[in-house]
Amino acid sequence: MQSRPKPLDYALLVLLALIWGASFTLIKVVVRDVPPLTLTAGRIAIAAVVLALAARIMGQAWPRGAPTWGWIVLAGLSGNVIPFALISWGEARIDSGLAAILISLTPLATLILAHFFTRDEPLRWHRLAGVGLGVMGLVTLMGPAALSHLGEDLARQGAVLAAAVLYAVNTIIVKRLSGARSVAMAAAIMTVSTLMLAPVMMIVDRPWRLAAPASAWAWVGILGIVQTALATLVLFAIVRRNGAGFASQINFMIPLFGYLLGIALLGEPLRANALMALGFILLGIHVANRASKLARPMGKG
Repeated sequence: MQSRPKPLDYALLVLLALIWGASFTLIKVVVRDVPPLTLTAGRIAIAAVVLALAARIMGQAWPRGAPTWGWIVLAGLSGNVIPFALISWGEARIDSGLAAILISLTPLATLILAHFFTRDEPLRWHRLAGVGLGVMGLVTLMGPAALSHLGEDLARQGAVLAAAVLYAVNTIIVKRLSGARSVAMAAAIMTVSTLMLAPVMMIVDRPWRLAAPASAWAWVGILGIVQTALATLVLFAIVRRNGAGFASQINFMIPLFGYLLGIALLGEPLRANALMALGFILLGIHVANRASKLARPMGKG
């Protein structure tokens, strides 16, 4: 059974939300000069190199055995390659606000999957209530109008929803892989993801023809080192310490932190509903992780 999260665990969750939330702001700047596919492949490749060097310095050997590499390939597909393609295709026609709300269902999918595929994360009512409050927070942030087009383009909305489920699957896989050699595991996942993305990127974007300034590539480097490599290690630590369900709550915080950083760094307007959204999300995280003797697993005595 997972223990109640400690202050350090919440600090790691906030740190990861800040790191990934900042990526929205950085990507908005970089994508003016670097196409999304090249940006994604570049940052993952840089993360692979950084993590591989860190693993070597720490004396962590690369994983061995076909079963382990099978899980690594699945982690790369479910955490990077397929969700990126699904979200990109889906957001070509649907609003980003609706996409963010659909992605926010990742924690719900994670709770359900963890109930069936892990031994220490049973589904509990208070966790479902926390997820519900988190979703309410995102709807408040994006505005109820974001839901007005729900159901109009089922294929593309379904693609984004499928990405949310894949992120949940990825969190469960990360829990399986997060252990003593977590840095080497993370390096392997990023390496596999790079090998899968690079050929597509070369065909679609033809990066050798880009005339992006040096500053844009520098930001790609920062995204690779901080928002990808460092963030992956923080995610592994969170999952190892408190499980997949707790880690999945980051999906409520990332859009909010991205919005707040956009206000602070890009001068975007502040809306009153942001504070209300923050309240819902924080309350949801508190409710989902409260320790109570009455909080029994669903369907159990």
